[in-house]
Amino acid sequence: MRDRTMRATREWLRPSTIAWVLLGGCLGGGSREALTAVIGPGAPIPVAILIANLLGAFLLGLLLDSVAQRKSVGAARARLLLGTGFLGGFTTYSSLALAVAALVRDDAYWIAAAYGLGTVLLGGVATLLGMLLATAISSDGPPKRSAESRGGR
Repeated sequence: MRDRTMRATREWLRPSTIAWVLLGGCLGGGSREALTAVIGPGAPIPVAILIANLLGAFLLGLLLDSVAQRKSVGAARARLLLGTGFLGGFTTYSSLALAVAALVRDDAYWIAAAYGLGTVLLGGVATLLGMLLATAISSDGPPKRSAESRGGR
């Protein structure tokens, strides 16, 4: 058991693995900053960060459910590049925490609670919706009816 654990640890420390996460993280963080620049600061909450977190949660559910059954090297790289890297950089818990702290500092307790809890709860729903969409996309759709069941031969 220890050998397998050490091998898995070494796999995650390979330069190529780190490079996939680094590349995705740079692109994800840059995309979040671009979104923030386009939308601008929201009042009383940072709307761009809310959008990034909810969209990122949805896309993470979609991605992870899509690659969950695949054991290929490509699926592992997609999970590293897009999931851990890009969506990890695109979403931001630290900006959420800072915004909530700033709202509390400004005595906007109800807004802070609604923004903080709402983001987490809606993020969970968004992740679930992404997973459901991935499942719907990957399924073959409704079962095909045979000619016999349609009354034909």
